[in-house]
This record gives sequence, structure tokens and C-alpha cells, in this order.
Amino acid sequence: MLNWSQIETVLLDMDGTLLDLHFDNHFWMEHTPKAYAIKHNIPLAQAKTELKKQNDAVFGQLEWYCLDYWQKELDLPIVQLKREISHLIQLREDTVPFLDALKAAGKRVVLVTNAHPDSLSLKIEKTQLDSHIDELISCHQFGASKESQHLWTQLHAHLDFDPSRTLFVDDSARILHAAEQFGIKHLLAVSNPDSKKPPVNIDGFVNTSDFRNLLNDII
Repeated sequence: MLNWSQIETVLLDMDGTLLDLHFDNHFWMEHTPKAYAIKHNIPLAQAKTELKKQNDAVFGQLEWYCLDYWQKELDLPIVQLKREISHLIQLREDTVPFLDALKAAGKRVVLVTNAHPDSLSLKIEKTQLDSHIDELISCHQFGASKESQHLWTQLHAHLDFDPSRTLFVDDSARILHAAEQFGIKHLLAVSNPDSKKPPVNIDGFVNTSDFRNLLNDII
């Protein structure tokens, strides 16, 4: 498990880690294809196929997370569409207890998300997540995603954290491996990012499906 006595900085993903990923999954897999189908007067199944092809082409790159990119590519008002279902934006039930415990233990807590600044702003507006975190970072400000070592190099220079005393928490195997490659010593995988789907452990990492199970160990 995690050795909290060796951890001073905690870097946290947002979507699927602190927030329920159901909003994002529903938005990209259902809500956006419906809008695309209506705009182009095509069947929903065809819209889903076309959007998946476009998504796969930039998967893992910063464009995949970029609302400006998708607004241009799809010719859709992406931010407006997000607001239409913003009632689905939800904190995980275990998020605030976890963040409060980290704060009480004196840990430095930083949000590091691939989400576009406009998406981050909307989610902060809906959840007030910023009141529990020391610093919010959208990787767009560095021009690289967390899958890239270029991002980790810039993030390290910006935050001046000690990789050997840093915990990184995410729900993506690819991103956890990128953090590991950079030298982050303490890694935690979230196995249940979407509340509507069953947990699936990420091999090779300590996994959790409920941060509240960690609270008694945080020092």
C-alpha cells in the first residue's frame, strides 16, 4: 500500500479520479453524437462511427482533450453542449473526505488535468472543487498532455516537486505509466472512474475504488 510518511505532494487527476467520469462518457458517446447527427442529418449510429474514427485519430494527444479542436472539427458549440447536461457533473462521494484528510495532514495538493480550461472552469463552477485544492493546472497551459514526458518535465519545473516524495493519482493506465517513467515514486490507480460501470483494476499499480478506505492511513 502507500507509505504516507514518504509523501509530501499529491498530484490528482480530475475526470474519473475526483469527478465521476459518467458525465464525460455520456457527453462524448451519446450527447455529442446526437448533436452531430442532427446537424448533418445522418443516423445516430453513423454519427457515432464517424466521431469514434475522429477520436481514435488523436487519442492520447492534447487535441483529444481540446474543446477548441473539437468545436472546429465537428462544427458544434461544444461548451454550450456541455452546459446542456452539466447537471451530470458530480464529485465522487469519496472525494471531499479524501481532500480534507490530505489538507489536515499538511500535504500539498495539486490538480493536474488534461481537461481544456473551459471544461475545467465549468466543472469548478458546478462542484467548487477549487476550495479543497492548493493549485489547479490544465495541461493545455504547457501544450502537452500527461501521456507526454514533455508535460512532466514542464510540470516538475513549474511545481518543483520531489518525484520520490510525490503521489500521483489517475484512472488511466497510460498516464500512470507515463508518470512512472518520469520517476514519480508513489502511484495510485482509480479502478471505478465511472459510477455507472463496474470497477476494473489497473494492473501494476495500487488500486482503490473508494478513497475513504485510505483515510485512516494518511499522516
